Amino acid sequence: MRAGHGGRETGESRVSPAPFRAGCAHARGEGERLWAGGACAGSGARSRQPVPEGAHTSRLRLSAGLAAAGPEQRVRRGRAAAQERAEPAARPPRGAQGRGRGEAEGAAAAPGAAAMKLVRKDLEKDNAGQVTLIPEEPEDMWHTYNLLQVGDSLRASTIRKVQTESATGSVGSNRIRTTLTLCVEAIDFDSQACQLRVKGTNIQENEYVKMGAYHTIELEPNRQFTLAKKQWDSVVLERIEQACDPAWSADVAAVVMQEGLAHVCLVTPSMTLTRAKVEVNIPRKRKGNCSQHDRALERFYEQVVQAIQRHINFEVVKCVLVASPGFVREQFCDYMFQQAVKTDNKLLLENRSKFLQVHSSSGHKYALKEALCDPAVTSRLSDTKAAGEVKALDDFYKMLQHEPDRAFYGLKHVEKANEAMAIDTLLISDELFRHQDVATRARYVKLVDSVRENMGTVRIFSSLHVSGEQLGQLTGVAAILRFPVAELSDQEDGSSSEED
Repeated sequence: MRAGHGGRETGESRVSPAPFRAGCAHARGEGERLWAGGACAGSGARSRQPVPEGAHTSRLRLSAGLAAAGPEQRVRRGRAAAQERAEPAARPPRGAQGRGRGEAEGAAAAPGAAAMKLVRKDLEKDNAGQVTLIPEEPEDMWHTYNLLQVGDSLRASTIRKVQTESATGSVGSNRIRTTLTLCVEAIDFDSQACQLRVKGTNIQENEYVKMGAYHTIELEPNRQFTLAKKQWDSVVLERIEQACDPAWSADVAAVVMQEGLAHVCLVTPSMTLTRAKVEVNIPRKRKGNCSQHDRALERFYEQVVQAIQRHINFEVVKCVLVASPGFVREQFCDYMFQQAVKTDNKLLLENRSKFLQVHSSSGHKYALKEALCDPAVTSRLSDTKAAGEVKALDDFYKMLQHEPDRAFYGLKHVEKANEAMAIDTLLISDELFRHQDVATRARYVKLVDSVRENMGTVRIFSSLHVSGEQLGQLTGVAAILRFPVAELSDQEDGSSSEED
């Protein structure tokens, strides 16, 4: 038996005829009893759409009308009918023109596409149990990645390559969609493509896969899965609430640029996604001849405009930040809207008020933090999680500079401050909650619960945000204190003098 590792062909099994199937009946019954109450993933077989009632009669009427009409009327009616049939399929969604196959998968969700759906939630008093969820957006895969841990049980629909052997001895191979229950052993997440693969051993035998066989499930959007845990802690349950809250969406976009370099990013509540990187070689201005420089700059601006139209869904995005050093942002915005007026680009003209120009030190992705720290941006994005994280980290750095006794980082120091009930704001990276050691993870969860019990504020940073990356450089956990903890500072000084 060969197990699949990623990709679409995720496994292969050899199935004997009737005796093996008969032997699986008891195992399937046991598995259904264990997973009673948890909805299994939907079947992959696509049913054909029924023909609408009256469709045949309408076609007969059209044919009869064409037969009775003259030649010109026949042509006119035939064109009108063909245009009417083709119009719904030919009209792309607004803001989606020019999107390729891979780009559409990672683009911002449409307004109708809400957050992840919670189908069922069955938790016992000891917080053991299972939940059934349906991911709908690429970002939902990131939430699912943070929910999964090694040792969990995952039940989902998947494709298995099966070899069947007939009574005559001939062997055939086909791909079959089936529902498997795995004990999770490895989790792989691609942050750019937002694809999630889960590898594990089968713990519920079915018609095609034996117990203990390895398989890799690639979780798909709009296909439900059931996740069972022995212990659902407060951080995981909060993550589910956030993922299922329709108010959370990718409502901020950013273009960070300098001459010859630009990054087009989507800032969601959980991550910063780089959707396009534009690089164009800009020659220097020469005395008396600037034509090459101007042509290259115009070509660069045009490519950035195309990237904005391709990757930003203006029906979802509330604000587009254009950040750059110097006057690059002003020159670019002037060029973009001048071209929009010339070409009558209604998409850009109607959303002109959403563009906000701010300063940044460069066109690299890390400069996005400077743009989000701008007071004009903060006031406009006061209701977004990304702006709140950036402000909290900025407050921590200011406190560390002016009052170092009220700014701690590192798990041991933060725990000591928590024992003194001194933590006002806890800053912690979600990467720490994906720790493989159960005891270490429980330690972080206990810290979060304790700070909340002491009326402190907890901000869980996404490791895929720029601010989360910076917090990760400070061990991933930091705290702003209500009052200085002098004893801990004295201990630090004493220990350092002993080392010397």
